[in-house]
Amino acid sequence: MSNFDNYRYAFPNARLTRSANGILEVVLHTDGGKLVFNGHTHEQFVDLFHQIGSDPDNRVVILTGSGDAFMDAISPEGFDFFSPRGYDKIFREGRKVLMNILDIEVPMITALNGPVLLHSEYALLTDIILATPETVFQDKPHFDFGIVPGDGVNLLWPEVVGSVRGRHFILTRQILDAQTAKDWGAVNEIVPADRLLARAHEIAEGLAALPPLTSRYTRIALTQKLRRIIDEGAGYGLALEGISAAEVARSLADNG
Repeated sequence: MSNFDNYRYAFPNARLTRSANGILEVVLHTDGGKLVFNGHTHEQFVDLFHQIGSDPDNRVVILTGSGDAFMDAISPEGFDFFSPRGYDKIFREGRKVLMNILDIEVPMITALNGPVLLHSEYALLTDIILATPETVFQDKPHFDFGIVPGDGVNLLWPEVVGSVRGRHFILTRQILDAQTAKDWGAVNEIVPADRLLARAHEIAEGLAALPPLTSRYTRIALTQKLRRIIDEGAGYGLALEGISAAEVARSLADNG
């Protein structure tokens, strides 16, 4: 069983605080500011979500970001898309991080403090999604890098907003504003930025007041379909992403 003090300060890109009644707030960041996602955070977040899910004293989890974006910046540092062993690491981490989020067996709230241009699948695996008016969604980096968006966005967006809408969103790199996302069912509430975390904690307080087994088993009951979707499709999608990355690597070598 995890003890909060054993992992609270273990993650340089996640600031963790927990209230007396078990509401865990997880703020993703880089040096205290907006998160810059890279290969190191990709690896780090696998263990972050595992530790959260292994701690029975966590009653509700609030996931949010720092600065003016939830996740809109990515760096190639720490990634190796273009060798078999390098992509094997990405493949394994990509599968594990999604299942580790689902293995957090307590209600999860995402408070989107701004744009989400990558890894929006993290939010879509949580139970309640709050956004600010400034929040926009887009799947940007995959096609920018010339690779297949196979890391889970391909599975979850069609599931959440509908097959035709979801495929259009991915293929066209559509920018989805907060109101449209709410109308389509990807966001529950739009909250002013200065009220976002307060509203998340207000909802969390109600959830934390439920009997522990009730809240835990309700999360499990509500995510069975998502678990099947991820279990069946994540590995295949990531494999397709890896094949496309190999093609990009070959093109770069040929043109080099």
